[in-house]
Amino acid sequence: MKKYVVLDKAVGQTPLQSAELWRASQPSIYATVPLSYAGRLDPMASGKLLVLIGDECKQQERYHGLDKCYEFSVLLGVSSDTGDVLGRLQIESTVPTVTAADLRSAARTLTGNITLPYPHFSAKTVKGKPLHVWTLEGRLDEIEIPQQSSTVYSLTLQNVRTLTRTEIYSEVTNKIETITPVTDASKALGNDFRRVDVRSDWKQFMETATATDRFTIVTFACVASSGTYMRSLAEEIGKLVGSKALAYHIHRTHIGNYLPLPFGLGFWRQKFH
Repeated sequence: MKKYVVLDKAVGQTPLQSAELWRASQPSIYATVPLSYAGRLDPMASGKLLVLIGDECKQQERYHGLDKCYEFSVLLGVSSDTGDVLGRLQIESTVPTVTAADLRSAARTLTGNITLPYPHFSAKTVKGKPLHVWTLEGRLDEIEIPQQSSTVYSLTLQNVRTLTRTEIYSEVTNKIETITPVTDASKALGNDFRRVDVRSDWKQFMETATATDRFTIVTFACVASSGTYMRSLAEEIGKLVGSKALAYHIHRTHIGNYLPLPFGLGFWRQKFH
């Protein structure tokens, strides 16, 4: 029996759904074997998901500090309370303009040891309750938002492109509908990821100003230590270039142990495949 498997989680899947789909595709030997994932991915994110199998689940702590590599895109001019497209929106009245030099400068600022607040929609526990529950209950003013220290080994600008309001609306709504409807009574507080309200916000985005308005989408490659949220990085990049921002696309490409070297160099000592 394998100790672990690395899956390619699709957009719209939860980590649990991805793991159970793998189980269903395997021989019956895995039918009752425990599975646990080491390093979750949000429903709107895709890519490598490390799933431990059987007795290896008891060794989960050994896998908590693994480094990750992501390709992620930042939509400028729009922000959300989740930090990605599956949140309640705030839209800028004018479409911001930034240069590649501005973006590279922001990437340099965010490279190295950084401390960022946890996303309001995250599983980080505060006073025994996940942060996303505090958010949904509207009680964030009762707590101090915890911060996460991590290391960004490299953050590299890959691409700058623009999409029209219509193109963005089409892509985002397709992503949102990939999620299986949530009907579990124990998760009623989240109300199916608040999709009724989120759909309404994106419809308002579509109907604001002109359908042919063009928005900038910036793609970065990032190698970072465990616990670095790409949603938080996306928001910080926006702040540094003077714009609202959210993570438009997140894809995890590698999981393992990364050895950083001087001058922004480094290599993977171990990758999980």
